Amino acid sequence: MAHIVVDPVTRIEGHLRVEAEVDGGTVKEAWSSSTMFRGIELILRGRDPRDAWAFAQRICGVCTTVHAIASIRAVENAIGAVPPPNARLLRNIIMSAQVVHDHVVHFYHLHALDWVDVVSALSADPAKTSTLAQSISDWPLSSTSYFSGVRDRVKTFVERGQLGIFANAYWGHPAYRLPPEANLMAVAHYLEALDFQRRFIKVHALLGGKNPHPQSFLVGGMATPVDPDSQSALNMDTIAALNALVADGLSFVTRVYIPDVLAIAAAYKEWASIGSGIGNYMAYGDYPEDDGANPQHLLPTGLIHGRDLSKIGVVDHAKITEQVAHSWYDYSVGDDKGLNPFQGETAPHYTGPKPPFERLDTAQKYSWVKSPRYDGAAMEVGPLARMLVAYSKGSPARAKVLIDKVLSTLGVGPEALFSTLGRIAARAVETQVLIESIGRWVQDLAENMARRDYRIQDNSKWEPSSWPRECFGAGFHEAPRGALGHWVHINNGSIVNYQCIVPSTWNAGPRDALGHPGPYSTWNAGPRDALGHPGPYEAALVGTPVAKPEQPLEILRTLHSFDPCMACGVHVVDATKRELARVRVA
Repeated sequence: MAHIVVDPVTRIEGHLRVEAEVDGGTVKEAWSSSTMFRGIELILRGRDPRDAWAFAQRICGVCTTVHAIASIRAVENAIGAVPPPNARLLRNIIMSAQVVHDHVVHFYHLHALDWVDVVSALSADPAKTSTLAQSISDWPLSSTSYFSGVRDRVKTFVERGQLGIFANAYWGHPAYRLPPEANLMAVAHYLEALDFQRRFIKVHALLGGKNPHPQSFLVGGMATPVDPDSQSALNMDTIAALNALVADGLSFVTRVYIPDVLAIAAAYKEWASIGSGIGNYMAYGDYPEDDGANPQHLLPTGLIHGRDLSKIGVVDHAKITEQVAHSWYDYSVGDDKGLNPFQGETAPHYTGPKPPFERLDTAQKYSWVKSPRYDGAAMEVGPLARMLVAYSKGSPARAKVLIDKVLSTLGVGPEALFSTLGRIAARAVETQVLIESIGRWVQDLAENMARRDYRIQDNSKWEPSSWPRECFGAGFHEAPRGALGHWVHINNGSIVNYQCIVPSTWNAGPRDALGHPGPYSTWNAGPRDALGHPGPYEAALVGTPVAKPEQPLEILRTLHSFDPCMACGVHVVDATKRELARVRVA
């Protein structure tokens, strides 16, 4: 049996270490460890709740807007502030643009190279590549001369030894299966996606001032004025610019991203039965469509357990806990207990080996990420969870139509969604749903402006004197990587306690306590070994084939399908102890 250590896992946000036991060419056991310390929650104590969002979005340099909105919603929930319709629309546009941008970047720049052999593209016939590209899409950049130019550019990089972004990979690995022409097409679209993401994120520049770290969020609404008669406010010129960006985004997603996902998936159909994991899924729901006390959401909330799509449970946030039995923190109530975030504690206590070390002591504490549980069970969150809930509920209807089309095109059934490939397909479908929805929200904003409804802020709750002396609030958002929650306890106008459970904490969390005394429901809490129940990363890796343990490409495929963001899961790093790269077989 080979013991594989991948540290750090690259092409993700932050620093993740994975150890796996491989026997007979298959992963038998896996452990996920974040090697960074989480500290933003401590920084927020004692601060003005109205400023929390500006600090919280510094949790990550990529996932900035998602923490801003979750923080804003948590404070609004605590003090009773209700944003007006224009603020809801502006937030929906900003947040959905973040998801579209993030999903495209993830597929092309963080994950595609797990399936695409860049060096193989050098031997491609540009004419055949052109024929292939035109057979799957009417995207205009598909001529023979265009692909010949891309091949020559990459060839020049290779000959000069300047692979740059394509360096240090497992080119030639036997798990790569695409023909050279498909590889060349994908490389060309990789380069095009770099330019697309630069163009599309201008949505944030228009509505938020900049990206990353937009500046227009505000407790109770937004800070960006809306007035068609003012050149210093969002006006009809802004609406026209937004419509142009949305049209550009829709064209790229529909004519490049979706066809590429289907083309690559068709060559790797066996991955529709690999990487399933724990089989429990949770979505908070998001993108409110109205302004009532209980608004309908574009993406619905729900729970799925045991891969049973016939029953969708209701999310009860009171059943959410975090454990630290295998995390480098201490709980005053005992490390074998689970705490709801309203009572959550952030007391770091590193007890692991001094880096660099050969392997983790996984019988003890082995990660800076805590272990979230819902009613005692590990849950997978992310685009797959959201699209499974949407598919089962038939809402939005567009999601079900697109998912059925993907399944039909690939010739597989719904069970294929519970897989590494399913996560990739779900992310693409969600991107299509959201880019189509942005145009509708922009139109709604324009119609409000035409009616002279310029409200962007609820000022009635701005002053702390209007707040309860002590209050608690929770804010939720479906971030690109999954269900995000911020919890805040406010007393006398300042923050007493602040807790975040981010998507990568749900997915990357280590094992829970053996014999966990928490409130297990009747559902299957997933596989369990002598150390407790594994988290989604750990469970999904079990059963993954590994052709060459010294080049664990297949492990990266499943891990990257979650789009890990350890900068969100743990928020501060000591750079003096960081290892640049290590892949070993013991």
